Amino acid sequence: MLKYMFLMVSFFLLQSDAMEELSWSEHYKLSWKDFKGQPNKDTDAVAVTASGITFSYSINKYKRTQKVQGFKTLVKAFFYPEHSWCKSDQVDIHVLGHEQLHFDITELHARLFRQRIANVKLHEDLAQTLQDMHAKIEADLMAMQNAYDTESEYSIDVKGQEKWQDSITKRLKSVSQFKSKG
Repeated sequence: MLKYMFLMVSFFLLQSDAMEELSWSEHYKLSWKDFKGQPNKDTDAVAVTASGITFSYSINKYKRTQKVQGFKTLVKAFFYPEHSWCKSDQVDIHVLGHEQLHFDITELHARLFRQRIANVKLHEDLAQTLQDMHAKIEADLMAMQNAYDTESEYSIDVKGQEKWQDSITKRLKSVSQFKSKG
């Protein structure tokens, strides 16, 4: 049985460099060497993926009126090697594919968040709007990660796993203009 651990990571001012992190990239797929955390021997899980979305923003206001004149955001999908682990004697390429899809689901939600941000209009409560949007996307991400594990039976249901793989691949393509860069 596999379990997924989701780290909700929010940095509103500065991103921490203390934790090792891998940015999502369409050109890089996870390998077991990326899973550097200590396995939990007290669980049936054979692998855990720790991934999350980081989010920061800045809002520019006119000095005199304090009216919002613009804003910038940074949204990234990360994998955290030191918090991800596997029981190397119990995993295979199929399990790795399951774990990769957890990371891909994180990227999907980073793209959906960027898409929603692109449609935001300037207004006085912009900071609260951005924070609310972030909270909503994090909740949506957690719900999808849980549904994925349930419906694929933590990768045991091969057809369920394939269904999810196809669905996430299509959804990533549908929002490709918002993909992570770098």
